[in-house]
Amino acid sequence: MTVRYQRHPSVRLTALEGEGVVLHLDNRRYFTVNPTGLTLLEALVEPRTMDELVQALVREYAVEAPEATAAEEFLQECTARGVVQTIEA
Repeated sequence: MTVRYQRHPSVRLTALEGEGVVLHLDNRRYFTVNPTGLTLLEALVEPRTMDELVQALVREYAVEAPEATAAEEFLQECTARGVVQTIEA
């Protein structure tokens, strides 16, 4: 079974002064994310696996894959807040 992540359809993003602002329209909550978090959330406009997301970070920021695996913790937090949904296929 493959788990894919996708941004919730009610989430809006914008870049502002070196960080990302995330607004969830359903629960009217917003928070900020660093540029790496914004990159991940922008990539999740369509379903992606964790491996695909890590590779996007490796390409964007020229980091090693083990460093990029912190993305998993970020996605768990986003899932808990309803910003990201999981799709199992």
